[in-house]
Amino acid sequence: QVQLVESGGGLVQAGGSLRLSCAASGLTFSRSTMAWFHQAPEKERVFVAGISWSGGTTEYADSVKGRFTLSRDNAKNTVYLQMNSLKSEDTAVYYCAARPALRNIGRSRADYMYWGQGTQVTVSA
Repeated sequence: QVQLVESGGGLVQAGGSLRLSCAASGLTFSRSTMAWFHQAPEKERVFVAGISWSGGTTEYADSVKGRFTLSRDNAKNTVYLQMNSLKSEDTAVYYCAARPALRNIGRSRADYMYWGQGTQVTVSA
């Protein structure tokens, strides 16, 4: 079955950096659009960043543009979210998501078929 396993979350001070990883198995990774969403307590899960199956296109939420960078390594079936200049409002559970079959980057939860279990990111002021 498909598995998406996130890692790299933790506690960091404001202004610091973290790199999240998502290792995928059970799907044709090189043909899958990948994305990260986050969900803060009592809030909806929202789009953070997405990357096309080829890695040639990336999209970011306005709130993270210029601070976060999404990349992928198709040889390792892994995507990476480099998060710099972290702010307290970035505190959330971060979820990796996959959209198979060469589809475009979507910004809705409904666009993604597979999800990881999430990793907590906490940014202290």
